[in-house]
Amino acid sequence: MISEPFSHPQIQDGWFREKPLLWPGQALGLEIKKVLHHETSKYQDVLIFESTTYGIVLALDGVIQCTERDEFSYQEMITHLPMNSHPNPKKVLVIGGGDGGVLREVVKHESVEEVILCEIDETVINLSKKYLPKMSIGFNHPKVKVNIGDGFEFLKSKSNQFDVIITDSSDPVGPAEPLFQVKYFELMKNALRPGGIVTTQGECQWLHLHLIAEVQEYCRSLFPVVEYAYTTIPTYPSGQIGFILCSTNPSYNLKKPLRRWTEEEEAKLLKYYNAKIHETAFVLPQFTINGLKELEREAAEKKKHFLNNVIHKMFKELKNASHSSSESESKMSKIKVQNIVQLEKAHIKRNDYYYVSCHRNVLTSNFILSRLSLSHQ
Repeated sequence: MISEPFSHPQIQDGWFREKPLLWPGQALGLEIKKVLHHETSKYQDVLIFESTTYGIVLALDGVIQCTERDEFSYQEMITHLPMNSHPNPKKVLVIGGGDGGVLREVVKHESVEEVILCEIDETVINLSKKYLPKMSIGFNHPKVKVNIGDGFEFLKSKSNQFDVIITDSSDPVGPAEPLFQVKYFELMKNALRPGGIVTTQGECQWLHLHLIAEVQEYCRSLFPVVEYAYTTIPTYPSGQIGFILCSTNPSYNLKKPLRRWTEEEEAKLLKYYNAKIHETAFVLPQFTINGLKELEREAAEKKKHFLNNVIHKMFKELKNASHSSSESESKMSKIKVQNIVQLEKAHIKRNDYYYVSCHRNVLTSNFILSRLSLSHQ
């Protein structure tokens, strides 16, 4: 336990107040019974305290990651939605999840032969084992292997290896930021076996509808099946957190569990998830449906403008190349065409899912490439 006196920027008058930049204008407060541990790891601020109403609480960089009282809602849903949508998940990868809760849920599936957890911050694992034993019990299972390192880098060397990949990350700032970059989704797809499923923490529809729409848009350029589901959890922003699920198999209906436990097994194994909750998790409120449709319309307009701009520039130079009177002028126009493509790539922001999706589906299409080839003839 922390010795007195103790100070922390988000603790005042015996209360912890969560005020992250990702949801300005609102704050969640929990009364503290005692502070158990505080340190700054290599990657983030780590605070563990006992609250008066939600048991032990883990906060990273001032953001609540889990509490003893409500953690099962998140852990069970992010795990069993993809796991029960797969016909026979044998090898599973968990990125993040240093508290061990997702591991605990994954090994409940008898089909699983191996589950690898890749966590960047070993401090989170060690402290979870000490202060959150009911969650971290998954680390003790013989099917579990732990890799300490960057999940993004870990995936670069993996291909066609996993049936299910679960990204249990914190919010898209700090050490979890790379797990929201567009390249990360490409790496996950490459690491899947045929028919594989990925799921990732999908933020809150009350606060981050634009981010949800952007990630879905990009995922649809990679996967034939993309769905958004959510669960309720009191200590997450606005009492809700979502999940984005993707499958490489176009015939999979992620909204209905392909595998089910009996009601007796559900009562014994679970606290939140069941077959009925699986289906209702994908039923979205009307404001979310309307909002996502409007954002999709805006994205289509962005793509149209972006594409028209690129095509106009490229055809102008292609025309110059075809009408040039000298070989040097023709060669210069060809170089300009290539430069246009490179410049447009450079204008694509690393995390602007709309423009990256546009680049994948349009700039590299056969339509554009065929015209590029004309300039080399």
